[in-house]
Amino acid sequence: MLEIDGISKRFGSTVALDGMSLTVRPGELYGFVGANGAGKTTTMRIALGVLAADAGEVRLGGRPLDAASRRRIGYMPEERGLYPRMAVGTQLRYLAELRGRSAAQAREAADRWTERLELAERRGDEVQRLSLGNQQRVQLAAALVAEPDVLVLDEPFSGLDPMAVDVMSEVLRERRDAGAPVVFSSHQLELVERLCDRVGIVRAGRLVAEGAVAELRDASAAEVVVDAPHAPPGWADAVPGVARARAAEGGTVLTLTDASETTLGAVLDAARRTGPVHEFRRRRPTLAEIYRDAVAEEAAA
Repeated sequence: MLEIDGISKRFGSTVALDGMSLTVRPGELYGFVGANGAGKTTTMRIALGVLAADAGEVRLGGRPLDAASRRRIGYMPEERGLYPRMAVGTQLRYLAELRGRSAAQAREAADRWTERLELAERRGDEVQRLSLGNQQRVQLAAALVAEPDVLVLDEPFSGLDPMAVDVMSEVLRERRDAGAPVVFSSHQLELVERLCDRVGIVRAGRLVAEGAVAELRDASAAEVVVDAPHAPPGWADAVPGVARARAAEGGTVLTLTDASETTLGAVLDAARRTGPVHEFRRRRPTLAEIYRDAVAEEAAA
């Protein structure tokens, strides 16, 4: 289990992290989302020991991280961290040996991961001669080649085509299913929603929302979609429990103060008084909508 507990970090007058705390459990895919500059990369760099925190602690398996335990973490930076003129296979073997693998183990791991990531035919190519998508696959292989216990990935899907996204997704699920804590940041919220067991939303160096996507959706503002084709504009404004109404394709979307049977019944009765009701259903927001609401609410606060 990877625990980030109350991490704070300043760069001069800029507060990069303000009591950041999160836990990534064994066998869990954790999505870390936020705008550029929110603190995602700084959090990851502190977890890897690249940066020192001003306060707080990072623990792996319940113990504070040290140089030895950091070697158990596979890290994939957002920036290319490879030697551009070194051949793919040579580079992966070298990185595996740096992490303590024997020459035979390093060769076997490099061959296995280039095969798994569909790079076998490019083992002899210099990294700089690969497409950006294939360079990204090599980055992932570099994070995996020493068989780490934990994976920390910064924007691993950046620049990938749909086929490469599928391969990357499968590999992350495999590592999760093997019991590894896996945390990755991404701006591709639909992908995070589809892949992750839990999600943390960060703004201005603080975690502002966290949970399984289903939990976050259930905890968000209650909304219903009402398709009442003869309803006049503003028909729901005076209905008790309706906080906001907006027109949408297929009807009206109402934001409710609660989703109690009393409120839902009042809304349905009001809609029926305008004429036939073709549809009446609870609407569950997407992760992108939850993210926008969480960031907007925190900014307002």
